[in-house]
Amino acid sequence: MPSYVAFLRAINLGPNRKFPKADIITATEAAGGTDVATHINTGNVRLTIGFRSRAKVEAALEKAYEEQTGFAVPTIVFTPAELTAIAEDARELTASRNDLERHYVYLLKDEPDAAKVAEIEARSDDVNAVVVRGRAAHVLLGPGYEAGGVDPFKAEKGLHVVATNRNFNVVTTLADKWCT
Repeated sequence: MPSYVAFLRAINLGPNRKFPKADIITATEAAGGTDVATHINTGNVRLTIGFRSRAKVEAALEKAYEEQTGFAVPTIVFTPAELTAIAEDARELTASRNDLERHYVYLLKDEPDAAKVAEIEARSDDVNAVVVRGRAAHVLLGPGYEAGGVDPFKAEKGLHVVATNRNFNVVTTLADKWCT
């Protein structure tokens, strides 16, 4: 059976959107997932499931998560090979910048429109940049970025796709831990 890595969007952000790791595992198993594991409490899930279509995996998980929580949980799914490629891109982009202070990766449900990609990448400057590769948008923040300002480019809104973000460390750690 195929394995996947799922990223849940907008959970554990306040008193009304709580989704503890134990409940995530229970709901993932209810959707048909086996060999389920989570990493920290931000909605990172590894699973094996009989579906071969990413859309079917996402739909099954989103249905089970909403049944468990009572609210919609947008879910973005990648194969291990896809997540490994995103992590490799992240490492390459980080290595190319000796002044980088932060690197966030927006994991995208769908590949964005080429015109939207060109528009958002054009906002880059000598200090901060956004680089979109497939279903990942890398937000690279250099010296002087606004502390706490995760995304001065508003990548998710600018690309018009459902997304969730993780930092460089989480993306590369999960690729190393779950995709090798």
